[in-house]
Amino acid sequence: SLSTYAKQILSKEKELGAKEYKDIHQRHRTAMIELETNKMAVQDLERYYVALDKALLTFHRSRMEEVNKIIRELWQKTYRNQDIDYVQVKADTENAKSGSTRSYNYRVVMRSGDAELDMRGRCSAGQKVLACLIIRLALAEVFCLNCGILALDEPTTNLDPANSQSLAQSLHQLMEQRRNQDSFQLIVITHDEQFAHMIGKREHAETYYRISKDEYQHSKIREQLVDGS
Repeated sequence: SLSTYAKQILSKEKELGAKEYKDIHQRHRTAMIELETNKMAVQDLERYYVALDKALLTFHRSRMEEVNKIIRELWQKTYRNQDIDYVQVKADTENAKSGSTRSYNYRVVMRSGDAELDMRGRCSAGQKVLACLIIRLALAEVFCLNCGILALDEPTTNLDPANSQSLAQSLHQLMEQRRNQDSFQLIVITHDEQFAHMIGKREHAETYYRISKDEYQHSKIREQLVDGS
């Protein structure tokens, strides 16, 4: 009946007057504004993520091209055999899950004509050492121009004399290119005295340090002139 509906309306109006429903229209409006603002922020973050991902891919691609260009040039200047034309670093992208960080699997390949093979398990110890050194030199050339400290520990291990001489020439060219850079330092630790003399040109350094042991097996460090005097 009408009286019943009227009582229900009065009851509901009384409930709406309770504290929990106070200013309900304004609170609903505020909540909707926050909801829409959060949606817009999520959309902006998604667009930012896509743009940043593309920028990182472009940067990574350009740097890899630059690194591989230097690797190829150094290999062809240094390697004295004819079985490998050049080596390069390949970056395979893993299928990343949505929202996760992109990752790469790096591998070193050797090229001969149109053939391409992974170097792992297929190259000699000398080829492996030379590839490691050349890759380090290329990475230093691309990424460390402002840092410029390059340390080589026994770089001629497993290298034949011809490749050792070529490596020394490459390092000499690197020192020539960086001679006006104040921050560049090349540190070489080696037992190969001939290699040390090949890279220890007087125009780059006047002295070097020789470490030896005395009769009591105590280490001694002596500074010597590059020309041997």
